[in-house]
Amino acid sequence: MTASARHILVSDKALCSELKEKINSGKITFEQAAKENSTCPSGAQGGDLGTFGQGQMVPEFDKVVFNDEVGVVHGPVQTQFGYHLLEITKRS
Repeated sequence: MTASARHILVSDKALCSELKEKINSGKITFEQAAKENSTCPSGAQGGDLGTFGQGQMVPEFDKVVFNDEVGVVHGPVQTQFGYHLLEITKRS
């Protein structure tokens, strides 16, 4: 199984929740939020992680990407890197 996803990584759970609220209410796009806030290098590409297989990401990430609804912003998801917002763009 493979999936395509994008994410926003921040160090603070409150900021993560605030960004999710702004994205879901249409005040900011996922891409904008990633470019302006994500501490991951993928932020420059709007958070795009490309396509990857199960087991290539940390377990907390995999659990959401390979089980939860596509096209919805999920999170905050905590990993050893910080707090993520995840959006699964495709899964096959």
